[in-house]
Amino acid sequence: MQRIPGEAFTPAAGEAAADGAPLVGVLALQGDVLEHVSMLRKAGAEAVVVKRPEDLDAVDGLVIPGGESTTIGKLAEMYGLLDPLRKSIDEGLPVLGTCAGAILLSRKTLFADGTPADQPLVAVLDAVTRRNAFGRQVASFEHDLEVAGIDGGPVHAVFIRAPWFEEVGSAVTVLAAVGTPDGKRTVVVRQGAVMAAAFHPELSGDARLHAAFVKMVNEVRGGQ
Repeated sequence: MQRIPGEAFTPAAGEAAADGAPLVGVLALQGDVLEHVSMLRKAGAEAVVVKRPEDLDAVDGLVIPGGESTTIGKLAEMYGLLDPLRKSIDEGLPVLGTCAGAILLSRKTLFADGTPADQPLVAVLDAVTRRNAFGRQVASFEHDLEVAGIDGGPVHAVFIRAPWFEEVGSAVTVLAAVGTPDGKRTVVVRQGAVMAAAFHPELSGDARLHAAFVKMVNEVRGGQ
C-alpha cells in the first residue's frame, strides 16, 4: 500500500490517519486512481492505494474506480483480490464503485444489447447492470444530476461509456436516475454500506459524492 504521492506506507490493520480522518483505499488496478485520491482528500479522508489482499485489512473504506470492468475483474482474480474483496465487503467494509467499479460490484451484468455478460464479479450488490447502456465512447455525456441525500444542488456527472442499473433488489435504494427517451434509468444506488454510481465523480471537480461516501464510512466506523 502507498500513500500518494510515492512514499511507502503500511499501516496496521484498522489504523486511521493521524488526524482521526478515515483511511480510504483506492483499488489501483485500472482507472483514475489519482483523481479519486484527490477527491477523497477534498472530502476529508486520507487516501491510500490498494494493490494487494492484505491492504484491505488496513482501510476503513474502499473505492473501485472505472476502467474496463472485465479487465479489472480478471486482474483482481490474477492478483488474488476478488475473493478477499468479496469477503471484506460482506463483513462490512464500505465500498464505492464508479462506472466499471459499479459493474464489478453487481451480482449480474448484461452487454449493451441485453445479453448476459460472463465476467468476474465481486457480486455484493443486488443489481443487474447493463454495460455501455448509454452507448459507446461517442455517446458519452455530462448531466446535472439530483442525488438523494446530497445537498447543494445537482451533482455534475460525467458519463463515459456508462452503465445503468437495469434491475435492483428490494434492499437497494435508488439515489439518482437519468431521463432517456425510453424512461428514467437508475444511475446511483446504495445497499447498506455499498454505494455505486454509473458515472465518473472524480472527473467533475465536485467532491460531494465522495463526501457522501466518506460520511458513510464514518458512520460505519462509529458503529463498530
